[in-house]
Amino acid sequence: MKIAVVENNKILIKEVENLQLNNKKGAIVRVIGCGLCGSDIVKFIHKIAQDGTVLGHEIVAQIVEINSDTSFKSGDVIVTSHHIPCGECVYCRHGNVSMCRHFKETNLIPGGFSEYVYLSDEHLKNVAHLKPENLTEVEASFYEPLGCIVRAVKRAGLLNGDTALVVGLGSIGILTAQALNAYGYNVVGCDLISERIEFLKSFGIEAYDVRKLPDDLKADGIFMTSGADKAIDTALKYVRNGGKILVFSSTPHDEASYPNNEIYYRELTVLGSYSPSPADLKDSLELLRTGKVKVDKISTEYKLDDIQRAFDDTISNKIMKAYIKVKSDE
Repeated sequence: MKIAVVENNKILIKEVENLQLNNKKGAIVRVIGCGLCGSDIVKFIHKIAQDGTVLGHEIVAQIVEINSDTSFKSGDVIVTSHHIPCGECVYCRHGNVSMCRHFKETNLIPGGFSEYVYLSDEHLKNVAHLKPENLTEVEASFYEPLGCIVRAVKRAGLLNGDTALVVGLGSIGILTAQALNAYGYNVVGCDLISERIEFLKSFGIEAYDVRKLPDDLKADGIFMTSGADKAIDTALKYVRNGGKILVFSSTPHDEASYPNNEIYYRELTVLGSYSPSPADLKDSLELLRTGKVKVDKISTEYKLDDIQRAFDDTISNKIMKAYIKVKSDE
């Protein structure tokens, strides 16, 4: 089978032996396609992923072999996430599921950018779902990233009718704005790229060039989906006193920080959000299935053999998001 591996600062295609279930519990699935996540980009450009790593986790796949007590069967097309919380540790009991040790240790084997993947029985029981028939494979690949956003929206704990400002309109920002809108908040988005501003407007959501935001705008919650250092300045300028800043991005420099006195005197709440729980993922799939969040024009498709170009085009902002079509047309 083909896999795409990190090697010497490149993504290379290699041939390895096919996976075997060998009477283990779980399933072997054939990956139809896999979205390229921003975290994959970060792991690649900052050399966090070691050589030999197969990145990718936003998969849509078809079961080819299964040994499970679940109702899934061979031939089913499914979506799944890669991490599973234990549900019992101190982190899970406090709602910090993505800090759970078991969560961090569970994963897809070998990774989503592979022709075949092994899913444990635990994956099948907790985070896998049948692909809704009304969703294309590309649309269904947003199941996991939208789950991350659902968690962020919940963690922010805004009140019905509150105003939310989304800073950064990449694929995550576009999804975040739509999710906030679906949950009943007043949403404004901002970016520097005019095409992305107009794209958000096409969903009926207010959007501005960040340099032209109304001076009197004061948001109850800021959703920082841009990792640019200046996004922090934007967040501080437009959050109301007593408001919240939710960080859903990593910054390129560790020294990026929030002024302590602003947080103190203005009684701001600054919090982060990372990965979803099984319940968040279920809610995500429902938002996609019902069309409350639309994703049909976000991704650009690439073949697995062209995955390096997909990484390069994403890094250079040539595209908003890449979808790697793994299963070749037969």
